Amino acid sequence: MKKIVIGCGLFLLAFAVQANGVREDVDFTSEKSRTSYAFGMTVGGDLEQTGLEIDYFAFTEGLRAAMERRQTIMDREEALEIVQDAFENAVRKQNSVLREQEEQFLAENAGRPGVQTTESGLQYTILEQGSGPKPAESDVVRVHYEGALTSGTVFDSSYERGEPEEIPLDMVIPGWAEGIMLMNVGSKHRIYLPSDLAYGERGAGQVIPPYSTLVFTVELLDIVTETDADEE
Repeated sequence: MKKIVIGCGLFLLAFAVQANGVREDVDFTSEKSRTSYAFGMTVGGDLEQTGLEIDYFAFTEGLRAAMERRQTIMDREEALEIVQDAFENAVRKQNSVLREQEEQFLAENAGRPGVQTTESGLQYTILEQGSGPKPAESDVVRVHYEGALTSGTVFDSSYERGEPEEIPLDMVIPGWAEGIMLMNVGSKHRIYLPSDLAYGERGAGQVIPPYSTLVFTVELLDIVTETDADEE
């Protein structure tokens, strides 16, 4: 929490400087000013994503009072509780919006031509139909794939790496395993993984936001037996 409070201070100091663009009467050439500006940009970007609404004047007054050791209108414990509650409320609000957006996408996508929906809620489209066997959950498969968000942002791609991957189906997220087991060797599918079958309300780091449906384009090249994998 201490890091959050310090970060907020740096962000809002920078905001005051650039509220109407970069001010020409402020010198940003010194190491101190450039470092402060960099901290403000970095923390400000993170805060902007939370959707917090802040009274900049009130914040500045609190910042000055704390740094100048003047009397404050609340004690530190109360301040920390307020900050914590504000962040938690902002996250809940943001997650609620993301969840609604995902539900809307899945409902619309389910009605598109060629899209099939399984009992779990996974959706897929057959792009090319193969004639080989289907893998089991205990199998290792060789695949070429691209993973993207519904916005089109690609977060992983064996195509970009220039070679297929060998992946044990019992070690991947549930939706990925289910989607691959629907495929015959030689097939190419586009698979839509609802967040419930992927990374859920937490997301995955800075790459995959909470409540993200993942879109995988997958070619099932082969089923690799454990013996073959060991020999390689």
